[in-house]
Amino acid sequence: MSNDPCRICGGDGRIGNSFGGSDTRCPGCMGTGRRSEETPLFHDVTKTKASHHAPTNKAKAAPKQTWPATLVGDKLAGEVRDSPSLSEDTKARLVREIIEHEGSHGNCTQTFTKKIRKQLRG
Repeated sequence: MSNDPCRICGGDGRIGNSFGGSDTRCPGCMGTGRRSEETPLFHDVTKTKASHHAPTNKAKAAPKQTWPATLVGDKLAGEVRDSPSLSEDTKARLVREIIEHEGSHGNCTQTFTKKIRKQLRG
């Protein structure tokens, strides 16, 4: 394979500017005009900076919240927990919904509270 001409420069060892400017040594064959065994056909340019190889400073994930943080959410989750007609799975699902709603909306809205209370009754 080392006798094959370079695929980038065609065996010249030099590549030129397409606008007729200067030419330079071929990066594929390093100016020899021949393909080498150790030169890869593709060069990975996605991680060229030293900072790309450094470990990231990502924050650790917050511990999973197990109970609502707001006063309204706490009261609503307490109603769900104390409901005698719901199964434990349903109670856990509703409390999770309350926590997720607080996370996305900041608080339990009146509409959401009505929705949960409707599920408590029926």
